[in-house]
Amino acid sequence: MNNKVAEEQDTVKLLKECDAGVKMGVKSIDDVMEYVQSNDLNQILMESKIEHEKMQKDLNTILDNFHADGKDPNMMAESMSWMKTTFKLGMNENDHTIADLITDGCNMGVKSLNKYLNQYSNADKRAKDITKRLIDLEKSLQFKMESYL
Repeated sequence: MNNKVAEEQDTVKLLKECDAGVKMGVKSIDDVMEYVQSNDLNQILMESKIEHEKMQKDLNTILDNFHADGKDPNMMAESMSWMKTTFKLGMNENDHTIADLITDGCNMGVKSLNKYLNQYSNADKRAKDITKRLIDLEKSLQFKMESYL
């Protein structure tokens, strides 16, 4: 396989993983929003959701250039996340629990995205850059959750 084909394959795979990650992030935020008590936390989560949705549009545009579809999150991971969220919030409906759940999600996202950056090392600069932007978005949200833990 030549370098150009390997680059395009890794680029599309990396972008698809980012797309799945963004969708998971938006869903996770949506899952906790009805339980948020603090106006400040609500604002932080809404702003993060908007940033995730902007990133998803960027990803879809780039994927369209490759004539590729996005990727939905892994159904098992999505189900486990929903069950964990439902259980934890059922036991303790407060902003601390929400911050804990969001922090865990951000940690998992950063870990997965870094793994995919390494796994798809032949991806083009644009795909790597958007992945790094998504990692930074997750780290930023994680940092904003610290005062609620």
